[in-house]
Amino acid sequence: MKNKQYMIADARREQIIHAAIEVLTEIGYFSTSLSKIANKANTSTGLISYHFSGKEDLMNNTLLYLVELEKDFIIERVEQKSSILEKLMAFIEAGIEYRATKRGNTTALLEIVFNVRNPDNVPYFRQELRPEDELSVLLEELLRKGVESKAFKDDLDPRVVTMMIRGAVSLSMSLPLDESVLSFKHYTEQVTKNVLKMIHH
Repeated sequence: MKNKQYMIADARREQIIHAAIEVLTEIGYFSTSLSKIANKANTSTGLISYHFSGKEDLMNNTLLYLVELEKDFIIERVEQKSSILEKLMAFIEAGIEYRATKRGNTTALLEIVFNVRNPDNVPYFRQELRPEDELSVLLEELLRKGVESKAFKDDLDPRVVTMMIRGAVSLSMSLPLDESVLSFKHYTEQVTKNVLKMIHH
């Protein structure tokens, strides 16, 4: 019975977070309120307050949820590959595909990242440790292993190349919304082709 109650509570939290993502995508962080999220979730602000201590707590939990979704999507693709080079290409392709196909999630994530501040009033995106950095750590590790195993050029700087790849993946969401998926395929091909030139012998 205890587990069943937990699962119900968990499903409610997830329902509220999904509503928060929709509202953030539609009207942005500053216009988002607990009452608007409650309306979207067909629930009450009281129930939201039962699960989250306030708007900031809900936004932080929504952010962690969104980061986990993206991370799981990318890591699952990477783990299907065997060689370092294949894993790196899978990372780039999955990252761009996620940003291309999950526009709402990415919009909501950016709304939170650029507007939430911590208790010391430091904007979230300037904080030292951020949950999405786990993807950067994974990518840098792949590049470092590639250098150590001589699969990649030995003068490659894993940290700089990590930042370049993460930047290319992030910016893929700025491609026009009205373009076909083919434009993302073309973008992915160009990014992977140029990364290969940069890292491969």
